[in-house]
Amino acid sequence: MGPVLTPLALIARRWTPSPRTLRRAALSAVMMSVLIIITGGAVRLTGSGLGCDTWPKCTDDSLFATPAQGFHGAVEFGNRMLTYVLSAAVGWAIIAVRSVKPRRRGLTRLAWVQFWIVLSNAVLGGITVWMGLNPWTVAGHFLAANALLTVAVVTWHRTGEGDTAPRPRVPRPVRRLSWAITITSGLLIALGTTVTGSGKHAGDSSDVPRMPWDWTVAAHAHAIAAWVVCALAIAMWLVLRVVDAPDDTRARARDLLIVLVMQGAVGYVQYFTGVPEILVAAHMLGSSLMWIAVLRLALSLRERPPAIPAIPAQADPELAKA
Repeated sequence: MGPVLTPLALIARRWTPSPRTLRRAALSAVMMSVLIIITGGAVRLTGSGLGCDTWPKCTDDSLFATPAQGFHGAVEFGNRMLTYVLSAAVGWAIIAVRSVKPRRRGLTRLAWVQFWIVLSNAVLGGITVWMGLNPWTVAGHFLAANALLTVAVVTWHRTGEGDTAPRPRVPRPVRRLSWAITITSGLLIALGTTVTGSGKHAGDSSDVPRMPWDWTVAAHAHAIAAWVVCALAIAMWLVLRVVDAPDDTRARARDLLIVLVMQGAVGYVQYFTGVPEILVAAHMLGSSLMWIAVLRLALSLRERPPAIPAIPAQADPELAKA
């Protein structure tokens, strides 16, 4: 009697995804990661953060939102249900990655990391509700969603590569500049949570505590970090032209600059117009797009060519006659 196979192993035995299907499965997880960030922001911006006042149920007596909870309950419960759609996208990516032949264990691990982040962030979301939308747990919930987006983008990129050792495509100083952009961009996103956590969009109409500083001071610190990222991105765009980097890498640098300009414009307009909800939502979308652009630029600076199988030696015709 042979070994007992897991459901994933059974699927992998009977099905092999095409490279196009594999890429689409990984991309679906990226798209859903962005969508869950935006809808989570919508919950906050509509004041629906406590539309379901407990977790994992929506109320003490009901798993689902009730008519008595009205619009806010529907918004919060809808966002919770979207987590299942996100889980399905991540599950699809896991199945597709696991079914690739030959098996790619590193890529499979990346796909499973997404699953564990989704699971842990769902629990963190429940803790956020239990703590009455404490701004620190809200910030952690948002940053965990960005961690998921990070792994999803890396997985998506890796589906188009081989499993050989990474090979640089640009000189080391350029790669170090990319690290500076990535780290500063991560700091920029983290500082954004301090603006939201001290600002007026508390996520609920009740008296939700805020982070203990003036939101305008936090906004100024956030803006300084944004200008640093812009300066580094401009430097990267210029340097890539000087070192004659590959066309796709230069395109990634251009994309990052475009996103940063648009994101900066939205950020300043929302600041000087009293932080309207629609612009905050647009800024959250821009944050996700900026982070994707940063990661794609960093990943484009190296390559992992597919392994080339050894060509078997042909038999010597003279020996064949002997």
